[in-house]
Amino acid sequence: MAARKIWPWLVVVAVAVSGFLLWKCSTQVPTLVAYVSEEPGAISVIDLRTLRVIRRVELSDFAPRGIAITYDGQYLITANKNTSDIAVFSTPRLRLLKRLRIGQGPEFVKINPAGTRLFATVESPSPKGANAQEADDQEPPARIASFNIGNWTEGPISTAGKETEGLEFSRDGKLMLVANEAQDTIGVFDAASGAHLRDVDLKSYGARPRGLKVSPQGDAYAITMEASGTLLLMDANLNVVKSVPTAAKPYGVAFDRPGKRIFVAAAAAGKLQVFSRDSLQLVAEVPVGKRCWHFTFTPDDSRILMACGRSNNIEVVDPNSYHVITTIEGLNLPWGIVTYPRSYGSLGLP
Repeated sequence: MAARKIWPWLVVVAVAVSGFLLWKCSTQVPTLVAYVSEEPGAISVIDLRTLRVIRRVELSDFAPRGIAITYDGQYLITANKNTSDIAVFSTPRLRLLKRLRIGQGPEFVKINPAGTRLFATVESPSPKGANAQEADDQEPPARIASFNIGNWTEGPISTAGKETEGLEFSRDGKLMLVANEAQDTIGVFDAASGAHLRDVDLKSYGARPRGLKVSPQGDAYAITMEASGTLLLMDANLNVVKSVPTAAKPYGVAFDRPGKRIFVAAAAAGKLQVFSRDSLQLVAEVPVGKRCWHFTFTPDDSRILMACGRSNNIEVVDPNSYHVITTIEGLNLPWGIVTYPRSYGSLGLP
C-alpha cells in the first residue's frame, strides 16, 4: 500500500526533474558554434565540432547583415538593412527579445572592448535616380547609434561621413573609428561621448574604404579599399605606413591572433588573400566561393569560415596550409559570421 502511495510522487518528481534539465539545456549559453546572418531573412547556427548547420531561425520582415555576439554569449545582435532596426536575440534558442529602430540602412554592428555597449553604423538611402557620383554628393551623412547592452537603453548618437561601413575601436576602447566609404576617409570619434574628433583622408591611397580592423597588439590598423583594390596599414596614430594592391573588391579583413598576418576577403575575385603584417607582402591566396564578404577563425584558430554570399555556402579554410577543407551548403545569401566563444575575424575579435 505504501509503495502505491509513493509511486505517483516519484512520477511527478521525475517529470519535474526532466523538465528542469530540458529548460537548463535550452537556456545555457552554447559553446563552439558559429552564427551566420542570411540577408533574405534567417540566422543559421553551425556546430563547429561537426561543421554542420544545427539550427536555422527564419523571421518575416527581417533582413540581417551585420552580426555580433556579446562577450558572455547571452545575446546575438543583427543589423537589419531593409527594416531599419537592430534585432536582439537570446541564446541558445535564438528567441527574439527586442527590435530597436535606428533608421534606414543599418549595416555594421560592433561591441566595444569593455563589452558594455553596442554600436551600429546607419547609412542614409541614396537619392532615387542618381548615378553613383551624384548619390555620393547628395547623400546625407550617416549616423552611428549606440546602446547599453542588457537594458538596451540608447546611448550617444554620432554623425559620421557618407555611406559609413566598417567600425572599429582602439584597443583601450577610447577611440571609435569608422570607414566612410563615399568620402574616402576614416572618421575618428570619442567612444564615450560620441564626439567627432577628426577625419583621416585616404584619397591619395585609393577609393571606398570598407573593412577596418585593429591589430591584437593595438599598434596598427588594416583598412581595405574596395573600389581601388587596396590594403592599407596604419600605425596607432592613424598614419598610413604601407599600401599594397589586392585582388578585386576587398572587404572583410582581420589579423591572426599573433598579429603577424592580415587576411583579406577579396569578394569579387573569389579569393582569401594573406599578407605579412610587417611588409604587406602577399603570402598566399586561397580560391573560394563567390562574394565572400566576411569570415571568422574558429576559437582554436584551426579553421577559417568564410560567408560566401553568391555561392550560398560557407567555405572552410585551413589558415596554415591555405586550402579549402570542406564546404557547408544550404545557406541563403550569407553575409556575416561570428563564433562563440568569440574568435578573431572580420566581425569578431579583437
